[in-house]
Amino acid sequence: MKKIFSIVFLLLFGFLLFYINLPVINYGFTGFAIILLLLVILGVLFSLGLTVSQQTKQVKIVSRPNKVLYVLAGLLLVYCIALPFVTSLKMFRSDSYQKLIGEVKNGQKITNHIAPISIDKIRVVDEELAHLLGEKILGSQPALGSQVELGDFCIQKVNKNLYWVAPLLHSGFLKWFNNQEGAAGYVMVSATNERDVKLVQNVGGKDIKIKYQQGAYFQSDIHRHVYFNGNATVGLADFSFEIDDAGNPFWIVTKYVKKIGFSGKEATGVIVVDAQSGVINEYSIAETPKWVDRIQPLDFIEDQLNDWGEYVHGYWNFSNQDKLQTTEGLTLVYGKDNKSYWYTGLTSVGKEESAVGFVLVDTRTKETTFYKQGGATEFAAQSSAQGKVQEKGYKASLPIPYNINNIPTYVMTLKDDGGLVKMFAMVAISDYTIVGVGNTMRETLTSFKNVYNMADNKINPNSVSNKKSLKSIVTRIQNDVKNGNSFYYFKVKDYPNIFVGSSQISNQLPVTMVGDSIKISFDVDLEEVIDISSFENINLKLSMKSK
Repeated sequence: MKKIFSIVFLLLFGFLLFYINLPVINYGFTGFAIILLLLVILGVLFSLGLTVSQQTKQVKIVSRPNKVLYVLAGLLLVYCIALPFVTSLKMFRSDSYQKLIGEVKNGQKITNHIAPISIDKIRVVDEELAHLLGEKILGSQPALGSQVELGDFCIQKVNKNLYWVAPLLHSGFLKWFNNQEGAAGYVMVSATNERDVKLVQNVGGKDIKIKYQQGAYFQSDIHRHVYFNGNATVGLADFSFEIDDAGNPFWIVTKYVKKIGFSGKEATGVIVVDAQSGVINEYSIAETPKWVDRIQPLDFIEDQLNDWGEYVHGYWNFSNQDKLQTTEGLTLVYGKDNKSYWYTGLTSVGKEESAVGFVLVDTRTKETTFYKQGGATEFAAQSSAQGKVQEKGYKASLPIPYNINNIPTYVMTLKDDGGLVKMFAMVAISDYTIVGVGNTMRETLTSFKNVYNMADNKINPNSVSNKKSLKSIVTRIQNDVKNGNSFYYFKVKDYPNIFVGSSQISNQLPVTMVGDSIKISFDVDLEEVIDISSFENINLKLSMKSK
């Protein structure tokens, strides 16, 4: 009877461990072996026949477990400890780790990859602010807010617009038990406009019910649902919540294998799960639907990039010759081809003040491009922007790289202690002393270009955009004071745009009048209001000559 009880207990305990931990049953993964090892150890303990001597009060072993259990325990220990050590240790496999990222192509100019962008498309909402805005709209629905909570936000392109999207999740077991149909919708926060916040509960005339969730219970847990539907033998990672262009919610799960013994995670494809019905579709990387933004998990790419830079001359490179490391982490950006990329700066090991180059990694294919051009690290750019408003005590968000008139530029928000955006900042990647700040993105761009145009001698000439020159007559002009600086807005004959420049660009601007002939130069711009880089009043020049 005792033996039957022991077997039943081990089976139930093993099933519970298996059901909770969802171990991958494949070579290179140790979770399943660890569960078996624990069960074998318990089996050995249950098999021991112990008795206590009445005379000496000592415990004696009267029966021993089957030797097979000892052999099995030894084999499992070898698999869980010795085998990973031998097959995966970086000391022995440094070349494999260094090449795991694949071919790293050399790019010419990062502005060839990152598209020019208008200021109304610049990302001004980060994940922290998106969460605050999402909580606010959720709090405006008391009946709903007491039942659900926000999941993790995932940034993505939806119909060519950039959004942070997060599912509504049940806030506890009882909430899940009483509403097993699913949570009622998701939240969308525009990444370019903090006033654009939506609680989406209906798509195509049908109510949204997100049944499959992270952290849910039993088979409603998205990981468990995928695992027990034919995916117990493959690694599953990066459960990200995305919506298609019609607004239908899905979970995107990356499938991966181990390429270097028990290490070296490599994405092999994706599993797309309908968050409402649970329908599962599996795709290779090449066949993944175009609306899916990310296949390569951030932590996979970060590890592979650091290994690529660390083992450039093998493991025994104690002088750190040519070693590189990533800077502040990886940021999701979008390129000219409308694809998404992981972006990071690279610094030499031991010299973290400035970047020696920048890397873009395709979030779907893992195609990697390295741009060997010096510049500021994200941390240096943040410090420079904060220094501009140090009296206010604002904190800069993680910088996002943009192509501003062919100038590689970090753009970031400046937030107060409550996490609310108060100002904006732009910092030239090639020279972090070139900083523009403002209360609006328009002011920030004007301030940045003003500083940039006065510092042309500091800028890498290869990064300067083609300037256009124009001779015309002033038809309207008006000045405005912003942040203590005077800016002059004017229109000229036969040109549709408004131009703006500060008195620091030219001391002739303050005395220019309607009807004056002028000569200006400016960058080709996507904006309605264009910043000038030089200004000359021909009338004033002629009057000076006549004297």
